[in-house]
Amino acid sequence: MADKLTAPLFSADGAVQGTVDLNPDIFGIEPNTAVMHQVVTAQLAARRAGTHSTKTRAEVRGGGAKPWRQKGLGRARHGSIRSPQWIGGGVAHGPKPRDYSQRTPKKMKRLALRSALSARAAEGQIKVVETFDVWDTPKTKNAVALLSAMGVSGKVLLLAEDHERVAITSFRNLEHVIASNLGQANTYDVLWADTIVMSKGTLDLGQSAPRGTEEHAAGVRGEGDAA
Repeated sequence: MADKLTAPLFSADGAVQGTVDLNPDIFGIEPNTAVMHQVVTAQLAARRAGTHSTKTRAEVRGGGAKPWRQKGLGRARHGSIRSPQWIGGGVAHGPKPRDYSQRTPKKMKRLALRSALSARAAEGQIKVVETFDVWDTPKTKNAVALLSAMGVSGKVLLLAEDHERVAITSFRNLEHVIASNLGQANTYDVLWADTIVMSKGTLDLGQSAPRGTEEHAAGVRGEGDAA
């Protein structure tokens, strides 16, 4: 992929402001299809309720008595009318409640997210809004007007910062849009969307180093000292 990546930059009302550089470590890597597949599979599996349940022959009511004697009638031998071959009987090897969630390492999730963003960036489907702080109250018509002015159609993923709640609320009534803050960004939503609309403050995915690392902790301490 190209060393220098750019995306169109818009104001909150859809006016073109130029372009903005994209971090090649986030938007310019070679997409890892296998990792994306594994992370998306785990994400969809975690959505399953896992509450399905069937009764075995031991759990079905009735059937305690042998329906007829073993020999002499010329009929098949049965010990219970609740065995699986009977109508109303138990289910053999049927589903039981279970947890479908899979453990996915954090590094794999980060790689999958960056791979998905890089794939969208290579397609030119990343669009950046300078800031949403100019929106005072949530209004769906503002969201519709912005998408129209940007020339965006189809399925859209909006990523905004935590303090840009007005924008997130404004987009949530649109059925073809997923609007969330940066902390909820995930690989499936990025791959689902045709276009990714990001506020400028989300371009570094919220941090220069992954959370939980010494580099990230040092950066947080540095910001506190500077304040």
